[in-house]
Amino acid sequence: MISARPRPRSRPTIWLLGLAVASGPAAAQDSIPPLDQGVRVGITYTPGVRPGMLVLGGTRSVAFDSIRAILARDLDYSDRFEMITLPQDDSLVLGLNSPDGTAHGGSLATFVNYPLYAALGANYAVHVRPPVDSILRVLIYDVLGEGVRQSILLREMDPTHPDFRMAVHRVSDEVVRATAGAPGVAATRFLVLRRRRVYRVDYDGADIASVSSPDVRAFSPTWGARGLRAVYTEFRETGGSIYFHDLASGERRLIPPTAQALNYTARPSPDGRILAFSRSGEEGTDIYTYDLANDCCMQRLTVGRFSDNLSPTFSPDGRQIAFVSTRAGLPQIYLMSADGTGQELFAPFDYGVTGSSNAPEWSPDGLSLAFHRDVAGSPQVFVMEIATRTVRQLTSAGRNEDPTWAPDGRHIAFVSSRTGTRQVWVIDLDTGRVRQVTRFGDTRLPAWSPRID
Repeated sequence: MISARPRPRSRPTIWLLGLAVASGPAAAQDSIPPLDQGVRVGITYTPGVRPGMLVLGGTRSVAFDSIRAILARDLDYSDRFEMITLPQDDSLVLGLNSPDGTAHGGSLATFVNYPLYAALGANYAVHVRPPVDSILRVLIYDVLGEGVRQSILLREMDPTHPDFRMAVHRVSDEVVRATAGAPGVAATRFLVLRRRRVYRVDYDGADIASVSSPDVRAFSPTWGARGLRAVYTEFRETGGSIYFHDLASGERRLIPPTAQALNYTARPSPDGRILAFSRSGEEGTDIYTYDLANDCCMQRLTVGRFSDNLSPTFSPDGRQIAFVSTRAGLPQIYLMSADGTGQELFAPFDYGVTGSSNAPEWSPDGLSLAFHRDVAGSPQVFVMEIATRTVRQLTSAGRNEDPTWAPDGRHIAFVSSRTGTRQVWVIDLDTGRVRQVTRFGDTRLPAWSPRID
């Protein structure tokens, strides 16, 4: 068995323009599932240690309310802050005022009530200021330092523009970067498989769009470099062919040697020069590579001999490939050099206790490997530390499979049946918090994109 992985018009709003650091003394959200859904196995977390984050109220409009709502949700989903939420009317009062007490407009002279924000438990506050010369400004206040941490400039954009949400997501990621030291992952997407078609969906489950044709069965979607292209297999009578699909232009490119035979579970190397994939034949399934940079030279890396070798995934440095093999019986995780040498069993397993292991994927820093493994007849998500080969089980409720890492290395998405249908969920490895991403039909094989510029 293969396991791979009307909105009304309103005033214009924003487009990410750039960043500017200001000097100072210091440099409607989705419901969250309860935390007792079987995803704290192997995770220890001490609550109350995250900084408080307050998204300030202010100017009321469809555009501004949407921006604030998306920012608040994104910051919440980053799992790096204790979000401070207030009743709506109270939240609006916490907009910034000018020194004479009037509502703040375009003036830079404003009164910031740092003691009040601190009393509410905030370490940081975020304020979306009205536009001046078609430019909006998002200010990040360091509450304890009583200064502006960073100012993010934004260009106005019609809120019905297809890039509106992603522009706000990029702002959110910069807020995370300015306050937590590393960017968030709001400006990312998933590729998922639903009813034999590939779809693209934002990291928060919104803005779903079809990618592959409705007339052909698709399989094993993944991302090309920079999250600009989808890579997937299309099954036809002649076999399975691998395509690169430019998401902006819609242009598709067939990988030449995959026009024959059954080819699937493709994965580009980190630099985008090499494509690894599986090819099935009468004697089993083996892993091949193809030189994308020179458009030539297919190389066979494994010799099946009536076993299956599939689901290759490159290490972040491109030097190694983890893959699944049945050469010892049940599918297990193996490792080899990118040229096919040095093949060895990689993930230890307990005979009689755990079963098949599938769908490996390296963490962005190369220090861990995520995969799913059968436990008492149900797949569960595990993470293995590369250096020590120590394995942690992350899930236990329902069937959980096909993990995929976020670019920040602290979140993993996976497919779970815990609500009755297979949907994409996300777990934060630091806190053990989980949230449901997709809520449409039966969803499989998620692939988390790089950050989208």
